[in-house]
Amino acid sequence: MEKRFAVIGAGAAGLCATKHLLAHGMQVTIFEAGSKIGGLWVYDNDSGLSSAYRSLHINSEARVSSYNDFPFPEDGPLYPDHSEMQRYFGAYAERFGLTQLIRFNSRVVAIEPEAGGHRVRVENGTSESFEGVVVATGHQSRPRHPAEISQFTGEYLHAHSYRVPEPFTGKRVLVLGPGNSGVDIAADICTVTARTVLCARSPVLIMPRMMFGVPNSRTLVKFEKPFVPWAVRIWLRAQLTRMFHGTMEQWGFRTPKTRTHPISHPTLISHIAWKRIGVKPGMSSIKGQEVHFVDGTAEAFDAIIAATGYTTEFPFLPKGTSPVSGTRLNLYHRVVHPSLPGIYFIGFFDVSGGSNIRMMDDQAEYIAGIESDAVKLPGKEEMLKSIAADHAWASKQFPDSPRYGLELDPRRYRKRLAQEYRRSGITRPVPIKVTVLEGTD
Repeated sequence: MEKRFAVIGAGAAGLCATKHLLAHGMQVTIFEAGSKIGGLWVYDNDSGLSSAYRSLHINSEARVSSYNDFPFPEDGPLYPDHSEMQRYFGAYAERFGLTQLIRFNSRVVAIEPEAGGHRVRVENGTSESFEGVVVATGHQSRPRHPAEISQFTGEYLHAHSYRVPEPFTGKRVLVLGPGNSGVDIAADICTVTARTVLCARSPVLIMPRMMFGVPNSRTLVKFEKPFVPWAVRIWLRAQLTRMFHGTMEQWGFRTPKTRTHPISHPTLISHIAWKRIGVKPGMSSIKGQEVHFVDGTAEAFDAIIAATGYTTEFPFLPKGTSPVSGTRLNLYHRVVHPSLPGIYFIGFFDVSGGSNIRMMDDQAEYIAGIESDAVKLPGKEEMLKSIAADHAWASKQFPDSPRYGLELDPRRYRKRLAQEYRRSGITRPVPIKVTVLEGTD
């Protein structure tokens, strides 16, 4: 008898999880909170979970950001925008016969263990039993707000709610956080505001999107071989960036001395050079509309946009079973819950250089391998020891900041998965014993 699986979310992670489970003979139902395919890449998604803004493009080059077996069109852009990403996911769903498996407008509110599996309850009052569940809800839907913001009397919103620059025309705006969203939003609004300031509390390296006429990843891959120590890679990145942008210090930032999440942008440094964007260090306090910074300066703002990240929550899991531990997740290989057999998680990471979508594909294959009995999991105690070791390693590698709680090294992660496959006596791809279900071209 075929196993029945529920996949929660019809975004990038949920789609590839479904495709791999189908390929291994499972029956799958996808529960999608909204009415569209594509998750966070759907602009103004009626699920309420997407943070996509009008100018959003992917940060990694298209050719390395696709699913393993479904490349982007060769005549497409180097860095697709949200509408092109949504079309891509729709085409993927059609290609592999996934669309007809989606129950739209079906927000999952509870997963309850029961004999032989789990009961999935939906907001509309319906429920259904499944042998397994894949959680693919994403980790960028619950905004993390700065503690000081309650003291601000001007207009405030989190980057999750930002869509277009026009509402900020003629205003003085402070953008908190020099991450991918923060630099995007600052560059987006600075041509219409009276003043835009980007607040960078931590050191950051703003790399050019293109180097020597090609995407920066093509240049970096020539230098960042597995045998090159991270101290050398950090130095190389700083030197390459200096060739195009100069030093971070000349623009008001601080050059990181340790390993940090890659940030790149095509126009931010130019906007700073043109005085469209000012740069400030971390905030020290807020009084009304006046923001005080740690360098002793203060400035009044009409609005603050906080690109301060997200918290990860699973409100539908049984009480006391959430894998969240601070900003990290207690999951074996970021996928398996040691205490909830049959419940898997996919896409809960931030790849430290590389493609999130490609890594989701790897995780989906791993889940399908487990459920088809090709991959043998260790016992609970061994899984817990592995999780603790993974957290300890990450603590040494990345800054002590909420931003890095889900950071994932792609090379190390794939190496660990390969070890798991070898331990089970198989090689990748995980052997498929049934015919792959595909849609029509």
